[in-house]
Amino acid sequence: MKKIILLAVILTGGFLSQTANAQVTFRVNISSQPIWGPSGYDHVEYYYLPEIEAYYYVPTRQYIYLYNGRWITRSYLPQRYRDFDLYNTRKIVVNDRKPYMRHNEYKSKYSNYRDHQNQQSIRDSRDSRYYQNRQHPEYNNWKMNQRNQKHNKQREHQKSRGNK
Repeated sequence: MKKIILLAVILTGGFLSQTANAQVTFRVNISSQPIWGPSGYDHVEYYYLPEIEAYYYVPTRQYIYLYNGRWITRSYLPQRYRDFDLYNTRKIVVNDRKPYMRHNEYKSKYSNYRDHQNQQSIRDSRDSRYYQNRQHPEYNNWKMNQRNQKHNKQREHQKSRGNK
């Protein structure tokens, strides 16, 4: 009888721990955010660009904008925005699914707000977590530092194994 109770407790504990693990999700996509994106965000799905009423989808690195009354997805902005400066425009971080489907809501909320001077771009950030972005000016230094740290850890590990 004790074995059955013990087995039931172990199984119940196993199921509960699996449920708890499944509920915890923490996503980070710092290295895939565009270098012109605002710093300060660990995870971004979309940027809304109110000045041109377009969206940028970070996971696929594509713009979403209206063309002839339809939302289209492209890896580039349309020709009319060829001189648009992404570094000096306001970017709104949106972590909702398909925000362009609720465009009127985003447009009314953000179209009149023009102050974007306080948004520092990832390119200009000195926060070391952004150095892993391949486009960041400090990426090569960060990469070399990572290699050196890995090499030093391997050397220390070999030393400690040699002393045993």
